[in-house]
Amino acid sequence: TSTPLPLEKGRHKICQMFELPQPPTITLQSPKDYIFDPREHIIIHCEAKGNPQPSFRWARNGTDFDVKSDSKIVMNPGSGTLDIDIIGGKAEAYEGTYQCTAENEHGKALTNKIVIRQSRSPLWPKERNEAMVRQKGAPLVLRCQPPAGLPPPVIFWMDNNFQRLQLDERVSQALNGDLYFSNVLPEDARDDYICYARFPHTQTIQQKQPISVVVLDMDTLNETLAALYNLTDFSGDNPQGERRPRILLPSEPTSTKMVLKGVLLQLECIAEGLPTPDVSWQKVGGELPNNRMALHNFGKILQISDVNESDAGDYRCTAKNKLGLVHHVIKVAVKAAPFWISAPKNLILAPNETGILTCRVNGSPKPKISWFVNGVPIENAAADRSRKVDEDTVIISNVQIGSSAVYQCNASNEFGYVMANAFVSVLAEPPKMLTPPNLVYQVITNSPAFLDCSSFGSPIPTISWFKDGRISIENGDQYVIHENGTLEIMVAQVLNTGKYTCVATNNLGMRENSVNLEVKEPTRILEQPKYKVVQRGMSARFDCKVKHDKSLIPIMTWLKDRGELPDDERFEVDSDSLTIKNVVEGDEGTYTCMMKTSLDQDSASAVLTVVGSTPTPGIFYGKPDPPTDLELTDQAERSVQLTWTPGDENNSPILSFVVQYEDSLHHKGLWVNLTEVDGSKTTTQLELSPYVYYSFRVLARNNVGYSEPSNPSSQYRTNPAAPDENPSNVQGVGTKPDNMVISWMPLTGYQANGPGLKYKVHWKRRDMDESWSSQNVVDKSQLVVDGTPTYVPYEIKVQALNDYGNGPDPEIAIGYSGEDVPLSAPEKVQVKVQDGTLAEVHWKPVNASSVRGQLQGYKVSKRNKNVIVFSGDQSHGQIPDLQPFSIYRLSIKVLNNKGEGPSSSNQTFETPEGVPGPPSFLNVVSPGLDSLSLEWGPPVNNNGRLTGYTLRYQPVNHSAEQGFVHELNFFANETATTLDNLNTSMLYKFYLSAKTIKGSGPTITEEAFTNCFVVSLVCAAPTVGPAFGAVNASLAEEGVVISWEYFGHHKNVAVQYTLENSKEDWTKEWVNGTHSHMIKSLKPGMSYKVRVVATDEAERMHSSKEVPVTVPAVPNRQVDIATQGWFIGLMCAIALLILVLLIVCFIKRNKGGKYPVKEKEDAHQDPEIQPMKEDDGTFGEYSDMEDHKPLKGSRTPSNGTVRRDESDDSLVDYGEGGDGQFNEDGSFIGQYSGKKEKDTHEGNESSEAPSPVNAMNSFV
Repeated sequence: TSTPLPLEKGRHKICQMFELPQPPTITLQSPKDYIFDPREHIIIHCEAKGNPQPSFRWARNGTDFDVKSDSKIVMNPGSGTLDIDIIGGKAEAYEGTYQCTAENEHGKALTNKIVIRQSRSPLWPKERNEAMVRQKGAPLVLRCQPPAGLPPPVIFWMDNNFQRLQLDERVSQALNGDLYFSNVLPEDARDDYICYARFPHTQTIQQKQPISVVVLDMDTLNETLAALYNLTDFSGDNPQGERRPRILLPSEPTSTKMVLKGVLLQLECIAEGLPTPDVSWQKVGGELPNNRMALHNFGKILQISDVNESDAGDYRCTAKNKLGLVHHVIKVAVKAAPFWISAPKNLILAPNETGILTCRVNGSPKPKISWFVNGVPIENAAADRSRKVDEDTVIISNVQIGSSAVYQCNASNEFGYVMANAFVSVLAEPPKMLTPPNLVYQVITNSPAFLDCSSFGSPIPTISWFKDGRISIENGDQYVIHENGTLEIMVAQVLNTGKYTCVATNNLGMRENSVNLEVKEPTRILEQPKYKVVQRGMSARFDCKVKHDKSLIPIMTWLKDRGELPDDERFEVDSDSLTIKNVVEGDEGTYTCMMKTSLDQDSASAVLTVVGSTPTPGIFYGKPDPPTDLELTDQAERSVQLTWTPGDENNSPILSFVVQYEDSLHHKGLWVNLTEVDGSKTTTQLELSPYVYYSFRVLARNNVGYSEPSNPSSQYRTNPAAPDENPSNVQGVGTKPDNMVISWMPLTGYQANGPGLKYKVHWKRRDMDESWSSQNVVDKSQLVVDGTPTYVPYEIKVQALNDYGNGPDPEIAIGYSGEDVPLSAPEKVQVKVQDGTLAEVHWKPVNASSVRGQLQGYKVSKRNKNVIVFSGDQSHGQIPDLQPFSIYRLSIKVLNNKGEGPSSSNQTFETPEGVPGPPSFLNVVSPGLDSLSLEWGPPVNNNGRLTGYTLRYQPVNHSAEQGFVHELNFFANETATTLDNLNTSMLYKFYLSAKTIKGSGPTITEEAFTNCFVVSLVCAAPTVGPAFGAVNASLAEEGVVISWEYFGHHKNVAVQYTLENSKEDWTKEWVNGTHSHMIKSLKPGMSYKVRVVATDEAERMHSSKEVPVTVPAVPNRQVDIATQGWFIGLMCAIALLILVLLIVCFIKRNKGGKYPVKEKEDAHQDPEIQPMKEDDGTFGEYSDMEDHKPLKGSRTPSNGTVRRDESDDSLVDYGEGGDGQFNEDGSFIGQYSGKKEKDTHEGNESSEAPSPVNAMNSFV
């Protein structure tokens, strides 16, 4: 199968293949700063490609330059490269700024402005150097002051014998070439201190006049003067005595240093003192970058490579000897010449298409971006309505044939510029097929198949696939059509065999191409060779029967011990077998049959064992004896050779040996399998790990089992080394919106390879071009990175290191910073009602960037606090269990792992009528001898407009036999009836249901007796359980409400009450025909007993359980405003206002607002865990907010008149609880690395210019 080209690069190559029109592209140019040797030719590169072939012209110092007018200048054929012969001429005449233009009829491309300068190596000015006289121990500086050259010379000091002067902690050479002595010694006295300057381009060396140094030893001088003048108390001021350090360089009290991003920073600090001071460095308020830092000149020069913004700050050098110390602070500022984040890319467009050129750069100060078209500033170019410029972006809309051009983007600041060309080529081409026709692809069953369909066209063709000329193939479970047109069959089967046709179509035409796919049966060994034990002199036969695809040609190969069979006529190979005649001991080994086709292969092995010709009968087969005589030889850092002597086989050949090891340093007593060795070998080379105390033992294995382990070998200790592997399972997961926790599986002690194990954690934004941030972690397996943007991808890698070095380059894992609640609500919410209990809701999914986390789904809320969650990226779903004939309000929120976003606007919809629910109750009242009165209530859920009730009843005798069913219908406003002409003392069962236009709903039942005919007799009735159920008491404004469950058939029901612990009679209040009653005569502050009683016709009393009731001393007559409608409405309005204010605060906070919280700063005393500002090193401010839950409203349904059920519920009411909290605000400053300047550059690339010479702030 083919490998797809990236879209733009692929189209450019195809343009060349078919010789299509193409604007110029610069392919080679000289560097921006070109210093030439006057003894050689000047070569200024300018090469370009395009169709037609571009022509070239040059400008010098901003004006057109006629190359042909100068005989010393030759332009190379087919390119714009200039060859200037300056030998014997005035080289300085050719200095200047050059720029090349490559043009054809489709546009003009330009090179960078190339500054040409002649290298110079001036002579040292004549001077007379006086001898430098110093007392012993005094400091000394020898100035070099070389002449200014281009480029600057390399300085070194030598003597008359051309021997370099020895430099050490006491004697050092500064960056400017001066020679410093912290203190002079008598041996420093000499007259041949010579400073040399070597000029790189001309390879010439200039020298300064020698300097003499005289060192006076005052001790010797004092003794001489005392003897000469016979003085006993003569003494000098003794300047050679010990003294505290003093900084010689830099000479100022404080100093500053500006450095450009990406270059080398060099700070120097030279001190004098006696004894010689030691110099050390540290960064004030930070750490030195160990991975980019180096110390030179015996610690006096600090170098930091590849400087970035984090290297700005104060650097303190400390000079110290035993008498004291002195400091000097150097303030470092980091600036940056412009550098690319994303240079504009070439575009090939079809007519009426739209293209976008982007020019993303960075620098310090921020670069100014200028656009040019064909070398002309875009504001001065011919007006073009289809072109729109927006800072770093150019949008070309509705392009037409003939509007091809080359655009230039120039970004500059005071430290340099970058410039890149990008052409826009407008082509209209019908599809062209690049894949050869009638290719045949062969694959094995159950493997993937890739069928090529490479094409070109403008507009880009649409690819369609067909099987056998008629079956259209779509993306699905079995097929994948890739962007480059390739058809992938993920699991090919025999039925996929056939002819496949790909069709490339655009608005200019259509092309097709056909290929063939053949799916073959896999090669499989059906009968494997078996283990053989053969007597010497007999024959051994190994069978190997294979199944393969008949259209493929198989090749059978036999191997012995993984090598070729011996060249012996005793070995006979057949189509499916191997026969060995007259076997001997040397024939023992492992035999492998391998069947191979052009597409696949399969193999199987068996072992041949040769035994004596007359085996002893009754052989005992046992496990082998353990090996003995373990010996370690060929000992190396990472390997050792282990040799042993096998034990007795016990009549079963040894098949293999298992070598185990014990690491007594990390896991003493634990034996681990290291390797398995073929049973025919007694030695093996063992690969070892560093920093392990090894002991080895060996086990033998035969068909019976494993032997006992051998005795351990002598201990072998390997030396420590850098880690060989890095931690696994590297993950990055945020726990807060502005952090990311990087975790990993730590290495074991065995994997550490040495002491001092730690981990270097690297991270950077995946979606930005920035340098890696890193931090070392010890004795932990996670690192919290604060100040991250919300839910953005990061590239993460964790490298192991120890005291002996770093581990291998770690692999990059992808992690995500913490999530925050979504910002947006779904839009365009629509509801389609399917029936009375089911509706379908549709919505427009939110933008992925507003989710601010991993999308979990959408939460749909409706009345009664019902919530349905649709998982994943959905745009619709069904809402079941609706109430017919109801009005609903519905809202939707988006969910992520952090929580839920704002609610969508409420959508109101209605459900159609359905069958009603059961009547709310059915009671039998006032039983007579031949009549029963019934009362009932309307259904709780009408589910529509009630049209009436259906009452069915029938007598039931003592044996539960049921009689004829009578049916009566009632209007909707009828809720009572009296049934006459019933049988005396008969149990009747009643069935009542309500109905709408949709039909009857569920029924409720009740049973009741008619009274006895003879009053003096007691009616016998079957026992149906207790008369009363649960009895409840509740306090009201006017008294105590007693409610109960009553199962009897008696009219005489009363509520009785009396004082608790009183012997007074019960007070009775009759309550016939109801199930609740309010007692208004209870005294405040008293406790009562309450019960409900019923009396039957035989004057028997049935009583409920007694309920204790305590009346408050002062009755609460205040109205509970929490249940009042006006209060609920007011609280909802306040909650909505608070929510709006919180959203406004949150938006302002994201734009930079900060709310200091002193308590959080006080709580984090450890500076390593406090957020740091990148720019000034101070602690960041924190912000803290609380979510305020909205009040939830409720609505009590009304009874009586027929009306629709309404719901005022909305998504706001059903938000899941939980306090939200904003964590401390942090910012992340990108770390960008500049590219090193090369000799030649591609047209779309540009090098950074650290020299002010390259600070071109305008293109022309």
